[in-house]
Amino acid sequence: MSSRLKEKVSAAIRKFNKSRSRSGSGDKAGDAGGGGATSANNANSNAGGNVLVKNSNEVVAAESPGKRMRRQDNKVSPATSRMVMPVNVQHAPDHSIRARRLMKEYKEIQKVHNGQKDPVFTVELINDNLYEWYARLHIVDPDSKLAKDMTEMNIPFILLHLVFPDNFPFAPPFMRVVEPRIEKGFVMEGGAICMELLTPRGWASAYTVEAVLMQFAASLVKGQGRIVRKTKSSKEFSRRTAEEAFRSLVKTHEKYGWVTPALSDG
Repeated sequence: MSSRLKEKVSAAIRKFNKSRSRSGSGDKAGDAGGGGATSANNANSNAGGNVLVKNSNEVVAAESPGKRMRRQDNKVSPATSRMVMPVNVQHAPDHSIRARRLMKEYKEIQKVHNGQKDPVFTVELINDNLYEWYARLHIVDPDSKLAKDMTEMNIPFILLHLVFPDNFPFAPPFMRVVEPRIEKGFVMEGGAICMELLTPRGWASAYTVEAVLMQFAASLVKGQGRIVRKTKSSKEFSRRTAEEAFRSLVKTHEKYGWVTPALSDG
């Protein structure tokens, strides 16, 4: 090998070693600078109230060593400063008992009474609402004055409105006469019905809709009910009026008890 070629190889080796030494010293300087910055940030964070900065959007509270170990064992993420608001879950009341009972009774009445040629009474749902019924009382005691009134005035039935509360059958339905207007027969203002069976004190969960309707038919005759031919009262014959009259009736009887009035008093 010539002396000139040896000098070129030696120069190339020196140049390569020089470039490596420069890059190594730069990396060490960068590591030193980064380490200093990290140490400074950690110092500032710890001095600022034991808060560690995880990123710009989340602040994590400092943990004790014991808490950190328990969290790592259970694989639970550290608590952040973001609040989680509790959600109140409201459960709808259970109407399954009421629905099952009414569906059973409705089907039985439809099968027994609605299918007859001359039924004593029939029922139907109001706007397909299982908890609100119309009942039509077609037959009362044929020897009663009420039956004669119905024949003379060509009234085929007495229309009743029943509303079943949420806690039915453990509470009674509200029932009123819709039409025709009836005086006496334990029928009051707005079509409210004075019958102990329809009050919380007189009600029993074993009572059926059929039993209520048959009891009402007997009360009409017993109380000498008659169809009003000329309206004497100016009060509206409505559900609101009936509910007010019934509430007043219940308060009165709770105070003085239930005493069956004389037939002449209706």
